[in-house]
Amino acid sequence: MHARPRCHLQVRRARSVRLVAMEALLTAFIPSKTLPLPFPVRTPYLRPLPSIHSVSIRERTSTTRRRAGRVHRIPLVRASASSSSTETVTAVSEIPAKMKAWVYDDYGAADLLRLDEGVSVPEVKEDQVLIKVVAAALNPVDYKRRQGKFKATDSPLPTVPGYDVAGVVVKVGSQVKNLKVGDEVYGNINEKALENPKQFGSLAEYTSVEEKLLALKPKNIDFVQAAGLPLAIETANEGLERSGFSAGKSILVLGGAGGVGSLVIQLAKHVFGASRVAATASTGKLDLLKSLGADLAIDYTKENFEELPEKFDVVYDAVGQCEKAVKVVKEAGSVVALTGAVTPPGFRFVVTSDGAVLSKLNTFIEDGKIKPVVDPKGAFPFSKLVEAFTYLESGRATGKVVIHPIP
Repeated sequence: MHARPRCHLQVRRARSVRLVAMEALLTAFIPSKTLPLPFPVRTPYLRPLPSIHSVSIRERTSTTRRRAGRVHRIPLVRASASSSSTETVTAVSEIPAKMKAWVYDDYGAADLLRLDEGVSVPEVKEDQVLIKVVAAALNPVDYKRRQGKFKATDSPLPTVPGYDVAGVVVKVGSQVKNLKVGDEVYGNINEKALENPKQFGSLAEYTSVEEKLLALKPKNIDFVQAAGLPLAIETANEGLERSGFSAGKSILVLGGAGGVGSLVIQLAKHVFGASRVAATASTGKLDLLKSLGADLAIDYTKENFEELPEKFDVVYDAVGQCEKAVKVVKEAGSVVALTGAVTPPGFRFVVTSDGAVLSKLNTFIEDGKIKPVVDPKGAFPFSKLVEAFTYLESGRATGKVVIHPIP
């Protein structure tokens, strides 16, 4: 064998020394117990380090599991139900072909729900965005839909339930104009609650939504609080507008501690300029009514609101007592009836989801005039959805029942 020229060995040795030195220099700036470099350093071509070193090894492993699907960069989001702060960390991850989602194959009780780990991630139409769901909220319309109350206009089974969502945009359609990947958003994913609602709802890892139904999440609230707002605040706002409510008028809210009722009180008082707000609730929730802006808190377990001596310009009935509500409304007044039989002059409406409405109301949320009310039990984990529905259907919830975290 011929010995290699000394100059050749010296060049290779010099290159090796330089590369080892460069490796040492790079790793010196990487904190201990963080991710290893995602590429081999001993190579003539050194790419810039991706900004992922604030993510722990455990976190990265959990968010970059290899599953079938196209690879994308998506935000890794951490949200706390006990704090109004949120933290967003960029990580290399992927949009999978399959996802975890709650599904029901037939109409009926909550125990029909099953957790399916092989549901296809929804496709994104040109006017839609794909959202990585961080939190979702439950509404009475969710369980009424599952019970088959409006199956004639429902989407085909099997169904992934869920209307309310808060999360992060991970993909945008070709016609999307204002939202971009990484935006933190919230909204009600169904434009008309009872007319062909989406087959793939928000109680899943991902959901696709038209851009026009979403708004940027208010900066001062977390994903749990944001998830509880969309359908309820849109219902509260639209009902007040349809009733002709305006500054200087009085209102009685039946069910003031519920998801919609708690927001009707706040909107009427702090946005529409009500002269007087009265509301009903059980004994333990009267202080909540006052904190939201009610001038008169009525304990329905001890008093009959229909026997009040005063009359109101508007009665907002969120509990199904329209027959009694009409007894305390002024002659030219209105009664908004969300549920139960409707007695004239009561009326019912189907709420329209509108991101523009949410954007308008964001100002009042960020100013602290409107505060989300999440049930004191706190958020239910994704695995406890059946228990969450059972609790909501019991009628004991205060404010909104929210699901978080979602894988």
